Amino acid sequence: MKLYGIVGWKNAGKTGLMERLVTEITGRGLSVSTVKHAHHVFDVDQPGKDSYRHRQAGATEVLLASRKRFALMHELRESEEPSLAELLTKLSRVDLVLVEGYKRDAHPKIEAFRAVTGNTLIAPDDPTVRAVASDSPVEIDRPVFDLDDTVAIADFILSEVGL
Repeated sequence: MKLYGIVGWKNAGKTGLMERLVTEITGRGLSVSTVKHAHHVFDVDQPGKDSYRHRQAGATEVLLASRKRFALMHELRESEEPSLAELLTKLSRVDLVLVEGYKRDAHPKIEAFRAVTGNTLIAPDDPTVRAVASDSPVEIDRPVFDLDDTVAIADFILSEVGL
């Protein structure tokens, strides 16, 4: 599977860019899966629901299934957070996996950047950031795209991974 990341600081536009890229790339007939790193504890089900009760009772994994989708929840309990490489082995085969976050991992990435946040660029200190998608001009030794130019960004990613 081909892998490409979208990184950036909070409120840089990562999720919106991911959403637009998935729409654009799947619209070209390619299959895409996504991985999103969360820096906080999260729950995909709700207190009181059967799957939540199964997990609370101590189940290591709960697979919730319907005719439209399934979700596999794996409780880490006392284990460490799995690496991106470990998580990728759990995905079905697709043409491209887009990863939001995991900025310290070695896969190629585009940095989403919004000047209004006041954050500095990640790219100058990270050679795995191959380009920047920004809402304002940026001086850097790599390609810079308009943050809203989804077609050009998708073209760049697909060219980078050979699709």
